[in-house]
Amino acid sequence: MKTAFVTGGSRGIGKSIALDLGKKFHVVVGYSVSNEKAKEVSDEILNNGGSSSTVQINISESESVDKAFSSIEKEHTSVDVLVNNAGITKDNILPRMKEDEWLEVIQTNLTGSFYTSQRAIKLMMKNKWGRIVFISSVVGISGNQGQANYAASKAGLIGLSKSISKEMGSRNITSNVVAPGYIETDMTSFLDDQNKENIIEQLSIKRIGKPEDISNIVSFLCSDESEYITGQVIPVDGGLTT
Repeated sequence: MKTAFVTGGSRGIGKSIALDLGKKFHVVVGYSVSNEKAKEVSDEILNNGGSSSTVQINISESESVDKAFSSIEKEHTSVDVLVNNAGITKDNILPRMKEDEWLEVIQTNLTGSFYTSQRAIKLMMKNKWGRIVFISSVVGISGNQGQANYAASKAGLIGLSKSISKEMGSRNITSNVVAPGYIETDMTSFLDDQNKENIIEQLSIKRIGKPEDISNIVSFLCSDESEYITGQVIPVDGGLTT
């Protein structure tokens, strides 16, 4: 059985992705703080007849990434599927944005995905098979007020993924980006009813997205059936960016 590693897999979109991939792969649920929540996801996969484990990782630190991957490789040889989902926000308008707000978001969201991808690719190359999916955002395509750091980090993932696709395609390693729009998660839970109505007015499909809307396409991109798809950016946003 191939192994899939989902960073930020203990809640929200990451949890949905982990549960979906648990139907096909051994899933390692990556978490930064909440071992309890990660274990709940892992246990749910096990209860559904799948195979799963957890690992702690701080993707912003290369030493932590190496330690996590070494732990996974000790038990499962390699990471065959990598879903770079973990990320943070520190919103502020650019004139007021502090340097540490910029640096921390870039370090976690972009550099962290560089660390994990580089580490995973080494054995994917040896195995001549691999799937990498980056969870970006529509703001990485369109930008967003108050989120220059977050939008820049998510746009950077697009360039990173496209470069990997060109470098690794001949080794049967694909790299793609899924760009969610407004999805029902902790990151959008602060929206009141009026804001939600305003958002829905902008959408072709008149509802806020669900985590399953993201995990469905991620699961496909991690499968053998998607082997001829690489270097792509797929917005899953209900028509927001059309």
